[in-house]
Amino acid sequence: MGTKTGLLIYADGEVPGLLRGAKAADLPRTSEMMRRLYPGSEIERLGGSPLAYCLYPPEGAAYAASRPGVEMVCDQRVMIDFPSRLPEHLVAASVGRRLVLHAMHSIVDWFAFAVWEDGRLVRSLSLSPDCGVIEDIGEPLPFELPYWAGDHPVDVVPRPNEDEEPRPLPFHPLDLGEEALRTLCGLVQEDRPGPDAFDPYDIDLHGFFVRDPHGPDPAGEEAKLRKIRENMRSSYSHRLGPDSSLIEPDVP
Repeated sequence: MGTKTGLLIYADGEVPGLLRGAKAADLPRTSEMMRRLYPGSEIERLGGSPLAYCLYPPEGAAYAASRPGVEMVCDQRVMIDFPSRLPEHLVAASVGRRLVLHAMHSIVDWFAFAVWEDGRLVRSLSLSPDCGVIEDIGEPLPFELPYWAGDHPVDVVPRPNEDEEPRPLPFHPLDLGEEALRTLCGLVQEDRPGPDAFDPYDIDLHGFFVRDPHGPDPAGEEAKLRKIRENMRSSYSHRLGPDSSLIEPDVP
């Protein structure tokens, strides 16, 4: 699996249903949301991108969309081992709404997610094969139960002359991560979209470079911004269409 995500979604209800009826994200509305979520930061506009290309944006960049009823932000900064420690101002922005955090990194097979309802944490889970369960708060949500029950075992072939060590989890974290992404957000990455899921190529986000005025030196940040812009086109790739033909990337 080559899956990486750093995603926050604020919603007035169930995310998949709200995204299904969402219109194009308004740039001024999205820019205003970014100023609320990144207080004190310097925010510079980047080009837009389909969600499929920016679920794991470059360091320093954030991709976002604000629509009536649902807002989302993709940013490496929300990929934290303990989701319950999400910065307080980001949680406070969810009062009266649902907040979903989804984070995965396929290099280390780590997955984490959390759900807040009206600013109250109801579920947080973070795990990896090496560390096992890093954080486990709240009752498992229904889509998790088959995984904890052992219905999705990991198929591992032991190496020759090597004793197989007990695995800390009865499933692969990224398998549960994909199911969480589908159930909580209505999105899929590794599989073809089903009838109730969205194709992440069909959801457009606005891009921003977020600079911490108290962070690294300005010259280094400018170099990082230039690199992001230079690599924007090269990071896009073809995708398979419904008839298995290759579709050219739509690069803004």
